[in-house]
Amino acid sequence: MPQWAPLCKALGRLGRAPELQIVYEAGPCGYTLARQLRSHGYACEIIAPAKIARRPGDRIKTDRRDALLLARAARAGELVSVTIPDERDEALRDFARSREDAVRARLKARQQLKALLLRHGHRYTGKSSWTLAHERYLSQVSFAQPAQDIAFAEYRSAVREAQERVERLTEALRGQLEHWRMRPVVAALMSLRGIDLIAAMTLVAEIGDFHRFARPRELMGFLGLVPSEYSSGSKRHQGAITKTGNSHVRRVLVEAAWNYRFPARVSRILQVRQEGQPKAVRELSGFVWDIARQVKPIA
Repeated sequence: MPQWAPLCKALGRLGRAPELQIVYEAGPCGYTLARQLRSHGYACEIIAPAKIARRPGDRIKTDRRDALLLARAARAGELVSVTIPDERDEALRDFARSREDAVRARLKARQQLKALLLRHGHRYTGKSSWTLAHERYLSQVSFAQPAQDIAFAEYRSAVREAQERVERLTEALRGQLEHWRMRPVVAALMSLRGIDLIAAMTLVAEIGDFHRFARPRELMGFLGLVPSEYSSGSKRHQGAITKTGNSHVRRVLVEAAWNYRFPARVSRILQVRQEGQPKAVRELSGFVWDIARQVKPIA
């Protein structure tokens, strides 16, 4: 990330703030530079790198050539900009992603513990792992060598710490919702089957303002939930989903959709979520159920 003073000096040689249009590719540095430039009156946009048209035969990549390509595409109006979120919304997004990372770390710790047990012939015969019954089973496991007992104890400690971390982040995330401006949207999404608190907060934090999509087709295309296609002439071939866009939202929506495999009914938990919601929200939830009943189940 360049320092602001040298960058401001370089921009001053090019012209005044209202006269300049600044674009740069999205990267790991976030939105800090764009916010600084906008606060000083510059028109700045962050460009989606995957949407930049590049010639197939171009095998030379330098910063200068990339800058010229961006300048030409910006002049032609061919660039697709990235929406810069509100700083408070971005903070909630970072928080939700930290919990997702904690869940992933917990899964890894559990896999390592199970791998140790499997290597030495310890197999749990119960129905579900990581329950109270499973914990009682783990407390009775022992190994032939003291070094293995120490390793087993460390793996169990890592699993326990990972679980506590997930629980802390979940409670903190629930507390942050109380003061978030997007709380009504989160509550409305929770009226849908398969979307709980964490899923709803993830959807809203990652997508932001849903009104920027005029139709559901645009949202699904943005998330990569539409089939890929390679058609020419009279032949049409559609493949798997494109998997472009935000992978966090795509994962949540796919997991939520699996709940519609089961018969549609209003459970007690879902009924509590729908209490106090506008009639339009409750009707939309019922409409989704009707569509799910019409879709044939997967064989």
